Amino acid sequence: MGRRLVPLTLDNLPDLPKRCRACVFWELDPVSGQAAVKAGTPELEKEAWISAVLLEWGSCGRVVYVDDMPVGFVLYAPPAYVPRATAFPTSPVSPDAVQLMTAFIMPGYQGQGLGRVMVQTVAKDLLRRGFKAIEAFGDARWDEPACVLPADHLTAVGFKTVRHHPTYPRLRLELRTTLSWKEDVELALDRLLGAVQKEPVLRPL
Repeated sequence: MGRRLVPLTLDNLPDLPKRCRACVFWELDPVSGQAAVKAGTPELEKEAWISAVLLEWGSCGRVVYVDDMPVGFVLYAPPAYVPRATAFPTSPVSPDAVQLMTAFIMPGYQGQGLGRVMVQTVAKDLLRRGFKAIEAFGDARWDEPACVLPADHLTAVGFKTVRHHPTYPRLRLELRTTLSWKEDVELALDRLLGAVQKEPVLRPL
């Protein structure tokens, strides 16, 4: 199974699920979001938001492909680009962090570790760009796919709660810790496999 994560651009934006392409929950404040839906322009607003963030800040998402079929995506940006973030009771996002806005994996591809791979890919991108952490608002009462990610999913991939709330806790993932742990594991495996491969071969008598 070939899988790859590609930066989100205007070219592959159509590969997002249709309901997500037309969703501006995070990209606009509540009043502007309702106005866009009433005017029938949420897809145009989404495209304009991605275009602006790409130009001003750079990569703000990844699309996941399995055997060239789009099966998921993740969106992230500094809180200054995420108007809806200020509406949450546990805001604001810390100034040294980028906000993980939302993510989605198609039902048939869930439970295969793709969510963890997405988070690690975002972490590598942001660490390279000088950020210390990713923060996200979780939904502690999540029961169906929505724009706010389930809090237990975030904790499962390494996030820790930094501000408690019965419905919308704010969670944080320290980038250096996450990646150094992963690299330590990979290094240990390399050493172990290297040691196994270097075992002397017994000569036949």
